[in-house]
Amino acid sequence: MGIVKIGDKAKDFSLSDQDDNEISLSSFKGKRILLSFHPLAWTKVCAEQMKSLEKNRERFEKLNTVALGISVDTVPSKKAWAKELEIKNTRLLSDFWPHGKVAGLYGIFREKEGFSERANIIIDENGRVVFVKVYPVSQLPDIEEIIKVLEDLEPK
Repeated sequence: MGIVKIGDKAKDFSLSDQDDNEISLSSFKGKRILLSFHPLAWTKVCAEQMKSLEKNRERFEKLNTVALGISVDTVPSKKAWAKELEIKNTRLLSDFWPHGKVAGLYGIFREKEGFSERANIIIDENGRVVFVKVYPVSQLPDIEEIIKVLEDLEPK
């Protein structure tokens, strides 16, 4: 199964966040969703990626967007990491078990390494994929690029 494509219907899923709350994609109907996949918690680039989501939360809210950080780490690991990074509002989801299932649904699970690609996927209010970008694992995604994509989706 290949990587998700623009225009595809987003596949629904439920994962636990860092506080062990179950978060379902379908619960955000009427909002845009940024799925921000990162390979592993406790790594420098992933930390910067998640901190940029938290720092830009108000901008996302103004653009009717919920940003979700997703990796294969466990819930307790996510909880400790969120505390360490001082992330209080951004949901960090655990794609731990079945291992990498959601990354697999979206075609970005790296079987050999056992973690997801570094990727941003934007889903519109109607549940359609409108943006997909996979980054080199060592590269921090440009949050301004994501904000611009979201602004461009705003009704004119």
